[in-house]
Amino acid sequence: MSGISPSSGSEQRPLILVADDDKNIRVFLRKVMEKERYRVVEVNDGKQCLDAYQTIKPDIVLLDAVMPVMDGFTCCKHLRQIAKNNLKSAVETFDTDSTLNNTVISKIWEPSTPILMITCLDDEESVNRAFEAEATDYVTKPIHWPVLRQRLRGLLKQVHVYKQLEAANQALQHLANVDGLTELANRRRFDDYLNTQWINLIEKKSPLSMILCDIDFFKFYNDKYGHPAGDVCLQKVGAVLSLTAQKHQDLVARYGGEEFAVIMPYTPASGAVHIAEVIQAGIKDLQIVHDGSVVSEYVTLSMGVATVVPTWESSPSELIVLADKALYQAKAGGRDRFVSSS
Repeated sequence: MSGISPSSGSEQRPLILVADDDKNIRVFLRKVMEKERYRVVEVNDGKQCLDAYQTIKPDIVLLDAVMPVMDGFTCCKHLRQIAKNNLKSAVETFDTDSTLNNTVISKIWEPSTPILMITCLDDEESVNRAFEAEATDYVTKPIHWPVLRQRLRGLLKQVHVYKQLEAANQALQHLANVDGLTELANRRRFDDYLNTQWINLIEKKSPLSMILCDIDFFKFYNDKYGHPAGDVCLQKVGAVLSLTAQKHQDLVARYGGEEFAVIMPYTPASGAVHIAEVIQAGIKDLQIVHDGSVVSEYVTLSMGVATVVPTWESSPSELIVLADKALYQAKAGGRDRFVSSS
């Protein structure tokens, strides 16, 4: 593989991956494309192309049809399969990842990289093979640079539009699933995640736990300190919950108002109780002064903990009911505590 040495700011220039076993063709393409201010990486065959593709993530692939080791048609099919596998992996991660990070979201919306096949074969069968392999377009040898240049410019415009759509989709996905104040999952995401994990854990016969949390006497807190201070309080409490949860497994959500929820797949009752203890200690450590509370001089939480093993005969709402009843008992018992339904 011919390496590249990006200079300052060059990361923004389009990156073209060229796969061709003819060195003269590669040298020609490099020279003319670098004049267009494209970055270029060269490889000799389809196998090297696959390796380079996953490493450098090019904007466009120029792929010769006839090469040793692996021809362009086969390589093109593999490139498309890699893109499909990446998409499947991203969707599965999105279904189980509570962090909703931009990397996951962007992969879901990531378009397939344009693949422009370069071939000396211009018969109907070869053209059909190129498109059956899901090539974006093709040009024939000898290469007519003005034609190739226009093809590249057109494809790069498409890539640019896709990236704009990707950014817009990221923003929409964020708005749809994240609480704007606390940056935790919102109620919609809570419902989706609970339903997804319920079905997943039925098949695996594993436990699912939940903690419902309520800030004690939060109305009095808002009345005394004002809503801006109340918003800061919610953010700090949410941060403690988020730090306590197990990344890539548990989901922390703002359930509504001053209520929060933690969904914990694969967590037995003893593990859920331990998490509740850690949360309670973390909230006490914040030492947020709360003169309106009748149970403490600082902000405290009441929590209800519940655990079930999901079955097809039961429903996610039953877990919510159990946790809510335990939360009610915690409040009735004097607040600043947690109660486990088990």
